[in-house]
This record gives sequence, C-alpha cells and structure tokens, in this order.
Amino acid sequence: MNIKTFLFGSIAALVTISGARAADAVVVAQPEPVEYVRVCDAYGKGFFYIPGTETCLKISGYVRYDATAGDDVYNGGELGTWNKHLRTEIRFDARSETELGTLRSYIQSRFEYTDGVNSGGSIPQAFIELGGFRIGVADEIFGSWTNYVGDIINDDIVNYNSWATNQVSYTFAGGNGFSAIIAAEQGSSHDGYSDYVIDSYLPHLLAGVKYEQGWGGVTAIGGYDSNVEEYVGKLRLDVKFGDTFSAFALGGYQSGYDDTRVKRNFLAPWHGDWAAWGGLAAKVSDKATVNGLVGYESEGTITGALNVAYELVPGFVITPELNYTKFDGDRKASSLAKGGGDDAFGGTLRFQRNF
Repeated sequence: MNIKTFLFGSIAALVTISGARAADAVVVAQPEPVEYVRVCDAYGKGFFYIPGTETCLKISGYVRYDATAGDDVYNGGELGTWNKHLRTEIRFDARSETELGTLRSYIQSRFEYTDGVNSGGSIPQAFIELGGFRIGVADEIFGSWTNYVGDIINDDIVNYNSWATNQVSYTFAGGNGFSAIIAAEQGSSHDGYSDYVIDSYLPHLLAGVKYEQGWGGVTAIGGYDSNVEEYVGKLRLDVKFGDTFSAFALGGYQSGYDDTRVKRNFLAPWHGDWAAWGGLAAKVSDKATVNGLVGYESEGTITGALNVAYELVPGFVITPELNYTKFDGDRKASSLAKGGGDDAFGGTLRFQRNF
C-alpha cells in the first residue's frame, strides 16, 4: 500500500463516519418569539399587560420610616425617648374590561416594625370590583368617602374614621361629577375589642353622595350603627384655588353619644356629639407642599398639625410635622390619670420612598 492509497482510504472512512453521525444529529428547536411587556394606559400610569392576557396590572407601594418625639399628642404624657416605626407596603391592582364593566382586584399588603418589635404583616385592604359593585375588606367608608382629612401624618388625634372592615357596596358614577354610594359593613375588632363587629344579621348601613367640579366639591354621607342603634352623618366642602392652594371644611354628627364610651358608635370614633375639621394644602414650590389641619370635638379637645412634604428627589419625600393637642372632657381626665398634662406638643420626622 502506497501513501496515496492510504490517504484516499482514510478520507473515505471519515466521510462515511460523518454521514452516519449526521443521520443521528439532535435537531435544536427554534426559540419562541419573545412577547415583550406592553404598557396599558387605559387606567392611568404604571399599568402594564400581563403577558398573554388582556389584564392590566400595577404594582406600587412605599417604604416609610417615622421618628416621633415630645409628648404623646394622642393620650398626653412625655414620650421620654424616640418612638420609631417602619412600614413597608406593596399594592397589586389588576383590571380588565368585561361586558359588565371593569373587573378589578386589589390587594394591599403591609409589614411593620415598631420600637424594636416586629409588628407582623397584615392585609388592610383586599377586594373585588365589577362595575360599581365592590366586595371585600377596605377602609371604613364613613371616612374614605369624604376623602380622609389631608396629607397629615398624625391625622386622627381628633379621629374621623374607624378601621378597615368587611363590606359590600355599590357606587354610581355619573358623567357630570355626581356620584353616590350605598354600603353594608360588618365592623371590626381593634386592639382586642370586638364590640364594633355586628352582633346580628343587620349590618352597619351607609349611603352617600358627592358632587365634584374644577372648583372643588361637596360630599355628604350618613350611616346607621346596628349595634348601638344610632345614626351618624358627615358633610364636607372642598375649594381649589388654581393648582397651588386648596382647602376643606368637614363636620360630623352622631346621635346618642355615650360619654362612657362603653357603647361607642363604630362609624363615629370622635369624643362628643359632633366634631369638625379644617385643612389646607399649599404647593409652595415644585418640591415642597405645606399641609395644615385643625380638629375639634364637642367634648372640648382641640388639635392642630402642620407639616412640609419635601420631595428631595423623585419618589423620595421627607416630611417634618409638628402636632399640638389641648385636652378637655374625658380625654383630659384620662391624660391626667396617666401622669400627663392637659396639653401635649410633639413632632414626627418621616422618610418615605414611593414606587
């Protein structure tokens, strides 16, 4: 065998082997086309389509850190040291259109850490909406329908609202700024007390109306506490002065107030037959907004709050707030019994990152 014969034979063998292996080669599947996330602008900023569906989802929330010092403006007495409170909150808002209107599901999850103690997690709000119907857990409607009392940290010293509760409601939204709501609520337990949860098949009942225009709006709501068998009502006026300044006045009344508070009305947490609040907000620059609130309840307690919400960079807000409370009636007696005085002055510094 000469060298030519050896080379040609080797080449033929290699070709034969390669052909045999090629017959058994693994076929690699072509990659599926990538479906990129699409922006959904039907419900405002931040929504996107869940891939493969027509459901729009928004994920938002914040991380908040509060440091409070001075007197206890809720109950009187010297705090003695810094009170620290951390809260993280994540919200999921999913919406889609159906032949019966917008279908929405909303979940608000919250985790807290207070003064060195892990306060645990909670779901303060979680509900389903279809059209104007809502069922689930949400903020008590007697406070939320009148839009709370402004961007104040300690906004409930003279309290305007109870806690989250199971509820069923229907909201009618007209095309001219008019809307109305009817609702039934179960009530809720708080700090170990369950007296506010209904004790029969009759729920707490509410009905409200609202009229909103460019100049502001008027809001009214009434309710019935089925446990104490008493009525409540609120009326609010909002006024806007351009894009810079806004103000509101809010008044509330409850029938059959029990000054022992053994049978407190779930819907009306303030002390006395009636209470009133007034607030303002002034956008003094592109980064800073001044917020103020004054509250008074007919038992005699008066409170005031003033803060400046300063957006250091987009999404990060620093808010120093000062609070003053002058106690009277049963709240004064309670403060003195705890070793406090008839007034209290305190402050809170809040850092909050919104996303």
